[in-house]
Amino acid sequence: MKSSSPEAAFESFRTIDLRGRHLSPAGLKGAMPRAQASFDSASDAVTAIITDVRTRGFTALTELAQRFDGVAQEQVRVPAEALDSALEQLDPAVRAALETAIERTRIFAQAQRPADARVEIRPGAVLTHRWMPVSRVGLYVPGGLAVYPSSVVMNVVPAQAAGVESLALASPPQKEFGGLPHPTILAAAKLLGIDEVYAVGGAQAVAAFAYGVAADGDNAAILPVDVVTGPGNVFVATAKRLVKGVVGIDSEAGPTEIMVLADETADPRLVAADLVSQAEHDPNAGSVLVTASEQLAAAVRVELGRQVADTKHSERVQTALSGTQSGVILVDGLEQGIAVCDAYAAEHLEIQTADAEAVAARIRSAGAIFVGDYSPVSLGDYCAGSNHVLPTGGTAAFSSGLNVTTFMRAIQVVNYNREALEEVSGDIVALSRAEDLPAHGDAVSIRFE
Repeated sequence: MKSSSPEAAFESFRTIDLRGRHLSPAGLKGAMPRAQASFDSASDAVTAIITDVRTRGFTALTELAQRFDGVAQEQVRVPAEALDSALEQLDPAVRAALETAIERTRIFAQAQRPADARVEIRPGAVLTHRWMPVSRVGLYVPGGLAVYPSSVVMNVVPAQAAGVESLALASPPQKEFGGLPHPTILAAAKLLGIDEVYAVGGAQAVAAFAYGVAADGDNAAILPVDVVTGPGNVFVATAKRLVKGVVGIDSEAGPTEIMVLADETADPRLVAADLVSQAEHDPNAGSVLVTASEQLAAAVRVELGRQVADTKHSERVQTALSGTQSGVILVDGLEQGIAVCDAYAAEHLEIQTADAEAVAARIRSAGAIFVGDYSPVSLGDYCAGSNHVLPTGGTAAFSSGLNVTTFMRAIQVVNYNREALEEVSGDIVALSRAEDLPAHGDAVSIRFE
């Protein structure tokens, strides 16, 4: 392990000591540090917003823009010339970076397209599992503490790779940009060929996409979508929870999180830098180190003391790293460390150990796994080609990150001929009678009378 310079350690990065404790999977989950995001606290307010948008349409949207964003709107849709202008004025270096991200993300997304499956169960009995894209998608890109053109890429590219024909994007109106979304967001949309963009933020954007908004004056109708995706704050996540079932959603994303599984071979500078990088997102972000090495944990604290002081968003980072959602988890060894990682089911999991690739192959629950010193989470955030819209709050135990199949659904096609149906007709009649649904059996028997 490389040594760190003697500086003041970041002592508010707390310690959870699991050494010598033999916890069940449920016990391990209960011991994990988590941000406490409450959907209940936002539910009433979000329900009112959704109802308002459904009943009063564009009038509600413009009033909410004034209330939350301080913007007086006449038209909600972003004019085509604003999209063109944003791309023309985009910093060439940023454009080149976005083009790199788009290219790599598209290569990986296209490789994810699932193949149809066709099986002939018996002669004349053919079943097909056919994948089809949804018709229309609403993509949400947040504003707030940061600007996220990378989220435009991550949401749009897999939808396009899936074959979705109609894509609309919403992002909050910004007072400093004349009531339009941030120009870098607009430029990214234009670069990807998205021309239907709305200056709408928060829960109201989710409501508009889920239920549609009727035309009103100069505002053309917003057509309802089949799927809503994209990250956002607790109000956006709550809105997605409330419209789930009316439309499909990607996930109910909570605060971002990183877990680093590291041993004595890890470089504390790199570990600390990666913990800081995620803490930069949000005061509620979770940054967790899992290690059996007290020496590494101490060295990381020293590095945090230096790096937190030097980073631009120092106050935000310090709040996140000092929170109950962050800290060091001390374990007996690699086996317990892997068990902790699976219990936590991190959005982002870094493996900085000896033989990191073999360790990564043993992980069962994570949104994305970053292997070794040269695969930091920042790579996945922008230019790896993977997707950075990932499950948070332990939901990686049962759900996946945004991918092509988020925008697709499978249709089962049943094609039996007379002989194939006749072969199972007796079984169908027997089962229908056992379930006291004799008309089911009769619908088969009548074909052979």
